[in-house]
Amino acid sequence: MAVITAPDKTSAPSPSRRGRRALPPLLLNLAALVTGVAVWAVVAAAHWVDVPGPLSVGSRAWELAGDGTLAEDALASLRRVFLGFALGTLLAVPVGFLMGWYPLARGLMEPYVQFFRTVPPLAIIPLAIVLMGIGETPKVFVIFLAAFLSSVVASFQGVVGVDRTLINAARVLGAPDRVIFLKVVIPAATPFLLVGMRIGLGAAWGTVVAAELIAADKGLGYQMMHAQTYYDLPTIFVGLITIGVIGLVMDRLLLLAERHLTAWQERR
Repeated sequence: MAVITAPDKTSAPSPSRRGRRALPPLLLNLAALVTGVAVWAVVAAAHWVDVPGPLSVGSRAWELAGDGTLAEDALASLRRVFLGFALGTLLAVPVGFLMGWYPLARGLMEPYVQFFRTVPPLAIIPLAIVLMGIGETPKVFVIFLAAFLSSVVASFQGVVGVDRTLINAARVLGAPDRVIFLKVVIPAATPFLLVGMRIGLGAAWGTVVAAELIAADKGLGYQMMHAQTYYDLPTIFVGLITIGVIGLVMDRLLLLAERHLTAWQERR
């Protein structure tokens, strides 16, 4: 007697899966970029909005890159962002883990963290300038604060959100708290920490531009503020695009690190 077997549904991908494979993310990104530039060119050519077109912005970017101004300003802003972001993240990880693991530390630190989270870092810029001067210290400090507040909450939530079943199973097997923390809690909280770092990176770039608008002698924010005085829209657009490109590259690097460190996690 012939045996009729059901077709193997796992052998053939569904049409929706085949469609996703046929359109890789990179191709979609390029299509979105071309579409955005085309819409920008049409809006500028039709004078619907008083903005410079892609050609004039590209020409201005070439001029700024040729005399070294763009590279100097970009490096100044990038240095401030990287230093403040690194310091904020390095402090946020132990503080968030302490708050999530020890109830005593949570009770002592959480009110301060939640209080300063409601105060925008931009509001602290005038106070930081008064107390620290107009050098690099106040700019790095406000960036540090923005990155710290974003990352510490993510670290805290990552530790609190660890499945208690995993912790209890490790304790039943005889693992001490130190091993549980290193082998169970930290890996489970890593995705939350990396998401917090990506959010903190965006906050850091927004903060550094605001700080450079108030008190700076170089940087992308300073260059944009200087261009505003002369109604130099192409230079302002060059600054905006440069910030976006650098921020996007840094975010993609964090995303690659996230995929590498959380390869065990199921993805869609």
